[in-house]
Amino acid sequence: MNFPETYEDFRQSWTNNQQTAISSYIAKNQTFIPNLLPEQAVQMPTAQLAYILEKRFGQHDFYKALNPENTIASPVQNHENATWLKTANMVGINVRTIDSFWNVIKYSLTLPKSQSSIHLLPIWECGVVASLYGIASWNINPAFFDIELAVAFPHLNTVEKQLKVVSNLLHLMGKTVGMDVIPHTDRYSEIVLANPQFFEWLQRKEFKIIDHSENLHEKIQASILDFIYQYGGTFSEHYPRQKEKFFDNNVFSEEKRLRFLFGEKNNLEGRTQRRNKLINHLFSEGYEPVPATMAPPYRGLKVDNREEAKTVDEDGRIWRDYVITKPEGMSRVFGPLARVKLYESKNDNFDWEIDFTKPRYEVWEYMAQKYQGFASQFNFDFMRGDMSHVQMNPNKISSKPDIYYDIHKYIKKKISQEKPFFGYFAESFLAPPNTMAYGNEEDHLEGSDTDTTLGDLQSMVVGTERFISEFSRYHDLLTTRKFAPNFTIMTADKDDPRFDEFYLKGNEIRMFMGLFLTDMPSYMALGFEQRDPHPTPAPNEHYTKLYVFQLSKGDKATHGKYVWGKNGKLFYNLSVLKTISDIISPNIDTQEIEWLIKPDIKGENKIIAWTQKENPQYIFVVNLDLQNNIETDDLKNINFTKPFYSTAQRNKKDVNFEINSLKKGECRIYEI
Repeated sequence: MNFPETYEDFRQSWTNNQQTAISSYIAKNQTFIPNLLPEQAVQMPTAQLAYILEKRFGQHDFYKALNPENTIASPVQNHENATWLKTANMVGINVRTIDSFWNVIKYSLTLPKSQSSIHLLPIWECGVVASLYGIASWNINPAFFDIELAVAFPHLNTVEKQLKVVSNLLHLMGKTVGMDVIPHTDRYSEIVLANPQFFEWLQRKEFKIIDHSENLHEKIQASILDFIYQYGGTFSEHYPRQKEKFFDNNVFSEEKRLRFLFGEKNNLEGRTQRRNKLINHLFSEGYEPVPATMAPPYRGLKVDNREEAKTVDEDGRIWRDYVITKPEGMSRVFGPLARVKLYESKNDNFDWEIDFTKPRYEVWEYMAQKYQGFASQFNFDFMRGDMSHVQMNPNKISSKPDIYYDIHKYIKKKISQEKPFFGYFAESFLAPPNTMAYGNEEDHLEGSDTDTTLGDLQSMVVGTERFISEFSRYHDLLTTRKFAPNFTIMTADKDDPRFDEFYLKGNEIRMFMGLFLTDMPSYMALGFEQRDPHPTPAPNEHYTKLYVFQLSKGDKATHGKYVWGKNGKLFYNLSVLKTISDIISPNIDTQEIEWLIKPDIKGENKIIAWTQKENPQYIFVVNLDLQNNIETDDLKNINFTKPFYSTAQRNKKDVNFEINSLKKGECRIYEI
């Protein structure tokens, strides 16, 4: 395997040898384009990309996919359920870091077949601080529109058409595609303002919450109608004067109400100005949606009266943060976010208690219909449930919870009626009981019909006792629970200066295990392939997490575009692993593994080894100790045959190593 070795080598190699690499991909000798840095891939001209895809997949299929009126069948279309997700190697993409949906296709040219699934971080218009997770409306984010694509193919003249074509092409490339499902919105989103009855409200006067009663939304509805009386609608049309009818979707549809309140969909600036005017109106009366919270006890809010908890926005409005009145270790309040109100409250919400026996059926169905519409329109194959760890009921979880137990469960079932193969990937960290959620998080995930969950291996240093112990526990959960924990390599929200210590070393091990633990799913975020080690924090522009939102001031501000790392050594090593996966994965893909040396639940033994249970063809060995070479007798009884690859020896022809001696961080493959 002849690869360049430094960042500049790779850049120059692509300049000099790109036609050879492209020809190999077109001829289907490899499932990805070798030697192509992701940074260079997303800069590829649209004409060149179109040529590559047309030649690889054929003119007929390429142009069929390029028509947004067509729907290219998913690679998992014929699956009867979502078990396929339990072994998928997923790649998460923050589209903001690469500018457009179209660039997702360019980036995907760098991914081997074994990285079979693409998760798109939230795709909707954003609100406060432009957070991707603070949805401002159900409109697809126009910032992800690609002008070059529209010039090359004029029929792709809307961001919705471009997203549909991207989904088509990813399916053509053999990738599944997923969206986020988010049970909250921006605090004053168009969704909140058009449907106040679907959210919980409070009224604040300076440092005191003066009202948070059960039906406070009725006052907000009346206030919005007062705003209309004062300023009129955005167009001349009859509208219901009674709040009960104006906010009834069966009488005055949400589509009409949104247009009446904010204006035409394609006029983002006009809608934003109009929404800001309505926010001023409500804010002057002290009305705010109750902010989303995380971790027990979830409920019970008070105003944070510290000076540093005050924010003055560009319109001069003074915002106050909130805190939990009786916080526990992980309690958090997310001021810019408003969670949908899924249940009625007890005692007029006097004590902030939820009545979990009284679901608000209209809200559940509203959310499910919205996400079902996106899954259908853009042919998504799975959903990532944002904040899936939220379990607010302090009572014991039922062994067979009903459909109104969890909003993600409800949405998955709704979409599965149309797409039986539709999967649910949960953002849950497998924390100890009563830490991130009430009760046992594993029970909660099973009760929510989760297929696979994120876990938290990305937040641990490879080779530490904690990492090995948790990995051992995760693999046991894989065989004893209905869901599959991920071997998580890196996530977009862990690429942040706070987490630099996790990625100083051991990144090749992360990819090796992610690719070759064939009975376990994995998750990797865009940017990992080139990521520089940061012994000290790098400028903010080097972290994908800091592009989840857009701030121009403060310690999380970014200025300009995302900056790719220049880690040529890492890219080289991962490129070798991708090439090996092309060679061996078709023979072992999705097979259950058999441990030859099982991960130590105590985290003390740092050697692991495995093969395939049904049809053994390869043996994989990893030294998880990043500090020390290891001499061990643990391998002496394993029937090794032909050495195939070692991360400690780059050239396959030179592979020749002592069975019982492993270099620090070394990964090996033997061919049986």
